[in-house]
Amino acid sequence: MIRAGLDKQPRDVATMFDGVARRYDLMNTLMTAGIDRRWRAGMVAAVEARPGQTVLDIAAGTGVSSLPFHRAGVHVVAADFSLGMLRTGASKNPQLPFVAADATRLPFADACFDAVTMSYGLRNVRDYPAALAEFARVTKPGGTLVVNEFSQPVNAALRRGYVEYLMAAIPALARRFSSNPDSYVYLAESIQAWPDQRDLARAIRDAGWVEVQWRNLAGGIVALHRARRP
Repeated sequence: MIRAGLDKQPRDVATMFDGVARRYDLMNTLMTAGIDRRWRAGMVAAVEARPGQTVLDIAAGTGVSSLPFHRAGVHVVAADFSLGMLRTGASKNPQLPFVAADATRLPFADACFDAVTMSYGLRNVRDYPAALAEFARVTKPGGTLVVNEFSQPVNAALRRGYVEYLMAAIPALARRFSSNPDSYVYLAESIQAWPDQRDLARAIRDAGWVEVQWRNLAGGIVALHRARRP
């Protein structure tokens, strides 16, 4: 089921994700050689959600990142701004509640979630500092934010090889397996342009979160940021 809640979304990016929804999960697995499953497990562990608590999983896509919470007895709301992703998710995972939502204008009351999570979606939000502040608004005092996002490898040699992989291997995979290969050129470029770990931590603090910390995964290819709502 897809619930209403979408006010005004950035149609260009949303339409792009609509076009890749059908094979999105497959592409994630191919691009990361299956390591994305381990990264998602790390995010779930960082949230430390308990049965009966409520988690907002924003940029949930087809719900793959939401399923571990559901299986653990946590009430999870899978939200995304791409209606194509939500439709695909609702058909694959009908046990999840899917909500259409813009990250900068969430259709939820203040302080209604124990935690907010976002995996690989923050860099697609035009005004991501506003989104981080909006996440704080809907989180209960003492609640948790966990953002799993592509970042900057800490080793220079790894960073050079990673950039070459982004601009060559990912588009090649997309041409073979994706229904919208051009979208993955944008995704590769958005990863390169994204702030590094320290700058993202600063943006999270500026949005009103405290106890901000991060952990590098795969040498900094991905960084898992965690913070608390005061």
